[in-house]
Amino acid sequence: MTRRGLVLFASMCLIWGIPYLLIRVAVRELSPATLVLARTSIAALLLLPIAAARGEVRPVLRRWPPLLVFAAIEVAIPWLFLSSAETRLSSSLTGLLIAAVPLVGAIVTRTTGDRERLGASSTLGLLVGLAGVAAIVGLDVGGASVTGLLEIGVVVVGYAVGPIVLARYLADLPALGVIATSLALTAIVYAPIAAFQLPANVPAAEVVGSVLGLAAICTALAFVVFFALIAEIGPVRATVITYVNPAVAAVLGVAVLDESFTLGMGVGFVLVLVGSLLATRRARPAARAPEVRPAPVTSP
Repeated sequence: MTRRGLVLFASMCLIWGIPYLLIRVAVRELSPATLVLARTSIAALLLLPIAAARGEVRPVLRRWPPLLVFAAIEVAIPWLFLSSAETRLSSSLTGLLIAAVPLVGAIVTRTTGDRERLGASSTLGLLVGLAGVAAIVGLDVGGASVTGLLEIGVVVVGYAVGPIVLARYLADLPALGVIATSLALTAIVYAPIAAFQLPANVPAAEVVGSVLGLAAICTALAFVVFFALIAEIGPVRATVITYVNPAVAAVLGVAVLDESFTLGMGVGFVLVLVGSLLATRRARPAARAPEVRPAPVTSP
């Protein structure tokens, strides 16, 4: 990997590891819907001009049915449930549970359509990964909100299915145009909802800073850097950030918010990583060219 590739990779590991911390701070004073509106509208204002200048918006809008599905599954629904879950769960626990996304993605991609079926390695990986999730939730995490855990389940499914929709129906469209348009559509949907949930007083400076950080750095800048990373090292190697981000989230939650990190969370996270690597590893195809999997565009 080149020096530029290493810088981009390290940047993405950090940028998509800190949203959980920022969300946890923001929802202290903002409703989940208000936070989603603020994050998507600011990010859309930053990305749409770039996408429009490149001529990447109009082709995307012509494919509006799958675009609406992608925007709902990848952004609108997960970000609302993620924000709501962090009113009940710590940012470190949330980040570790999101590590289950590759497991769900493996189940969906290998049990639908004409994709390859689950083999012994994949099955073992899924079992190990599920054991890891159970360890994160069940060991030393007593008192965790059941509602919050269910909400994270919705987020995980959305983050796993969203890239699949993108790959099957929108892969030939400009990636930045798809993301910018999805953010704008989500902002439009949430505007009338959040209008009735605006805070009575001006939020604290740390809340405002968290929102700006989520929108400008963890969303707008993140996607620009992520696409540059894909161009530099390829889509497959770029997906490795998926396994690093939760660890960054856990470390930041403990160091900045003084959240607890239990034995179960540590053991479970290792099991989830091992399970994800096994479950997403492709078997060597016989007498046919290997299939290239698209990189996910999941943003926490």
